[in-house]
Amino acid sequence: MHFLTTSKKNKMTNIIIAILSTVGAFAILFAAIGILRMPDFYLRLSVTVKASSLGVGLLLICAAIMFPDDASVTTKAIAIIFFLIITAPIAAHMISRAAYIIGIHLWKGSVLDDLDGMYNKETHELLSNPNDAINKSTSPLNDHIADTEEETM
Repeated sequence: MHFLTTSKKNKMTNIIIAILSTVGAFAILFAAIGILRMPDFYLRLSVTVKASSLGVGLLLICAAIMFPDDASVTTKAIAIIFFLIITAPIAAHMISRAAYIIGIHLWKGSVLDDLDGMYNKETHELLSNPNDAINKSTSPLNDHIADTEEETM
């Protein structure tokens, strides 16, 4: 890009940083709003992890662009983004699985509970084959869908 002058490069870099940081900040804002607006724990967790990972990732990209001559900043930003993308969904999955097992109810508007009847509370085993489900949708002990609004709080 030798045909661009230094001031045009700086101006374009500043525009790119402004756009990415604005989108990143809005993603984090949407994650915060999602915590307040979603009706149950599982939806709150999903919205928060997805939107905040996007927002933080975009802000880290901005940091890498802001300091192009400093390889340590760029390397650290890329490493953090990589680990964030790898660990955040796994952590959210494990947290939601633990919440389901201890009995946190789904929102009453949930139409599908894939794990209904798959978890045996006596042996603490989670079955992987839906055909082996224990009294699927018949046992009140395995019902995780809330019947009232208070159960989702």
